[in-house]
Parts: sequence; structure tokens; C-alpha cells
Amino acid sequence: MRKGAISREAVLKAMAEYDDWGRDRFLDEYGYKPATGYLLIHEGKTYDSKAIAGVAHKFDQGRALRPDELSGGRSHAARWLARVGFVIRSSRDPDWTRDEIILACDLAMANGWKRLEYNDSRVIELSALLQTMPIHPEEVRTELFRNPNGVARKTVDITSRHPDYRGKPTNGNALDVEVLHDFLARPAEMTKVAQHIRDGITTGEFQSLPPEAEEEDDYSAPEGRLLIRRHKSRERDKGLRKRKIDTVLRRGQQLACEACGFDFEATYGPRGAGYIECHHVVPLHEAGEGRTKLSDLALICANCHRMIHRRAPWPTPGELRNLIHETTNRGGARIPPQQEPEPSRS
Repeated sequence: MRKGAISREAVLKAMAEYDDWGRDRFLDEYGYKPATGYLLIHEGKTYDSKAIAGVAHKFDQGRALRPDELSGGRSHAARWLARVGFVIRSSRDPDWTRDEIILACDLAMANGWKRLEYNDSRVIELSALLQTMPIHPEEVRTELFRNPNGVARKTVDITSRHPDYRGKPTNGNALDVEVLHDFLARPAEMTKVAQHIRDGITTGEFQSLPPEAEEEDDYSAPEGRLLIRRHKSRERDKGLRKRKIDTVLRRGQQLACEACGFDFEATYGPRGAGYIECHHVVPLHEAGEGRTKLSDLALICANCHRMIHRRAPWPTPGELRNLIHETTNRGGARIPPQQEPEPSRS
């Protein structure tokens, strides 16, 4: 049997059987449990996606898959059903991201760290804004995704963790506490961050950014994913990088890393000529909309670039250079001399 090799017609037949028998009998007959992750939506009706995908195999391949032969998530049922044109929705909303919590925390701070109600106009406005945020794809959103009730609840989770709160904290999560502490430690800076996120969503700037890559997980900043994506998009602007490099070369300066001094051409010869990365030096909480100037960019090698972005707060190239010098002066690790290859034993 080829798992996942199902047609749209077979899925429609499985749904017809589901409608004819009723949900309880259908699930009981094939041994499936109610869906807890993803649901299939078709013509206004909701179906258990894993059971439908498994039973569809009966009509295409002679027998239904047993529940232990597939998963209901994106690796199996949800992906198979979407592949033949069906709409899949998550049965529960995704967890709140740092970007979303920043906006909710900003609202809570503006309200004097007191909870807000679902019918507050500010909660309703934030709910509408979160629903346009380009982080969670449509297929993982339920009909209640970031509705005013959910937004009001998040402000309760945040405010109940404030140091001045005297009641019992609600069941928020560690990220709520982290963002709250960022706001308490740096209120003016985090307010700017929240405003930049709002501006990027409202203008549609974030929607036009390239999709997030896996390596984003290696970048750490309390400002959230969206501002990091904009930051990296500016760093990767090939035209801007070329103009920065050309300006340095026209001045007769060395094309070397501003932190460690590494010169790609000096090390790699012609292969490294003209190559170096750019780092956008303006802090995320200050880098709003507008054109990036050449003075906003620093030329830097890949290793130093990664070290800057590795952990917040991000050091400037000058601060990283000082760190390199301090480490070297303390007798820190150095690049070992190249070893002579061992003679061949053949």
C-alpha cells in the first residue's frame, strides 16, 4: 500500500460515508479518535482529518489505513488532504509569539498594568491588527484566532505576572514573563519596538519581506521575529551592499572586517576578492521605516556577523573588536597553525 496516494474523489467518498453514518459511528467503525490537531473544512462542514485521510485509502487502494499507520499532522493526513485541494484548519490556535506578546504587553503598560476587557476598543483594534500579522499561516488559524476574548485574556496573563499584582497569577507562559521583564527594564525602548511592529504591519512592509528561513532560530533579539526579518532583509540587499563596498574601495581603504580585520582576498586570493558581508548597525528598536543609508552598514566577516547576532543585546562591530582584543590579551584561543599533512602510508 502506498500511504498518502489518495485522490480527491476518494476523499469525497470518505466524507460521504462520514455524513451518512454520522461522526461517532464513522470513527468507531475504523477505530479513530476525534481529531485534536487538524480539521478538514468542506462546504461549511467540519471533518476529522486523520480519519478521513485514512479511510480514503479504502476507496483508492482497497483498505483503510489503521490509526497507527498515519499521523493527523502535516507529515501525513493534513499534507495529503491539502495536496488534493482540501482546506485544513488547526483545531487550536498557535501559541503566541514574542512579536504578538510585545504588542499585548505594550497595551497592558499603556493601561497602567491593569487587565483589559474584551469589549475595550483598544483590545478590538489590537485583535484586528494581530489577525493581519504575517507570522501564522492561514491553515493553523481557527475561527477564533486572536479574537478580542483571546487578546483580553493575554493581557490578564501578562498583568497577573507584574510585580505589583497581589492576586494569583493566571496560567500564562514563560514568554509572557520574559517580555514583561523587558518592558519593565527598558520601557521606552520596548515601546519603540512595539510601534515599529505596528507600523510595519499597518503599512504592509512586513508582508513583502522574504519568508523566514530556518536559520532565523540562530538569531536572538528581544524585539521579535518581524524586526529581525526586516533587519536581515536590509543586510542582504545586494545593491546596497555593492554600493557600500564600492565606496570603501574608492577611498582606497582595505576591504576587511571592521571587527576582527579579516580580509577575504588576503586569505583566499582572487576567489575572495571583493567579498565581505554587511551588518546593519542601527539597533532594531531605532530602525523604523525609511531608506537604509550607507552609513548604517558596517563591513564584517561571516564569523563576526554570526557572533553579533548570536545573543542579545547585539554588540556593535567596535564592541566586538574590543572583546576580541580582550580575549587575545588574556591568552584566549587562537587559530592554530596549519598542520603539515601526514605522509601517505600507501
